[in-house]
Amino acid sequence: MIRVRDLTKYYGSKCAVDSVSLDVERGTVYGLLGPNGAGKTTIIKMLTTLSRPTRGSIFFDSIDAVRQSEEIRRLIAVVPQDRNFDAELSVYENMLVYGMLHGVDGLKRKIEESLAALGLSGERNTPAGALSGGTQKRLLIARTLLPGPEVLFMDEPSVGLDPQVRRDIWDIVRDIRAGGRTVFLTTHYMEEAESLCDKVGILSKGRLVIVDTPANLKESVGRYVVETGLPDGKRNRAICMSRQDAVAIAEAAGNGAVIRPSNLEDVFIKVTGEVIEQ
Repeated sequence: MIRVRDLTKYYGSKCAVDSVSLDVERGTVYGLLGPNGAGKTTIIKMLTTLSRPTRGSIFFDSIDAVRQSEEIRRLIAVVPQDRNFDAELSVYENMLVYGMLHGVDGLKRKIEESLAALGLSGERNTPAGALSGGTQKRLLIARTLLPGPEVLFMDEPSVGLDPQVRRDIWDIVRDIRAGGRTVFLTTHYMEEAESLCDKVGILSKGRLVIVDTPANLKESVGRYVVETGLPDGKRNRAICMSRQDAVAIAEAAGNGAVIRPSNLEDVFIKVTGEVIEQ
């Protein structure tokens, strides 16, 4: 569905995105995982035609996103990280304005369908500014679904939300994928990437370091982690390919050693040498 090759973006002499290539299959969730400043938002801006690459190509099937940006904009929608609705208008009015601006046919019917799908029917007359943070995020998603986009881009979809609301947003993303749409998201939450994404690309300092399924990424660095305490209160971790190796290391370390399955945080640290603050 989406094919990106050698995508590069300079701002003056600073390279924000460096020779990124990736493929996104139709009907899947693809996640870019990386810390703030890694280039995630810059990549989304280029994929959604908001920023022109310094070099490289972006194709949605056979459509060239660099040269045919208007056609691409009819295929996609973007759920912004910032809340850009009118706080004084009601939920329904915000949906109505958005749909009219985008020329949505059968708008009133689609508003009702989208409100129901996102659990917002009971909030239709509530001013958008009076909604909780999680409900405001659902409003942003509901709006973007009105034109029927094939691809939904989500920049840090659950940032700033409490853990339970974050999981509610994950369920919405799963429902969107189940409906046949493609989702491309960025995140710095390890659990979000592991829980939601069919493929995860780990981004560090503008470069795409590794791409695979969450399961294969964990398998590639080791299935088990042995954690031991250090005198300064920090934890040391050793990644092991087999449980037998993990048990041997834990026994040698003595009391306080913990064996657990590896996760995407372990993968990220292993391949980048960096730590993402959660």
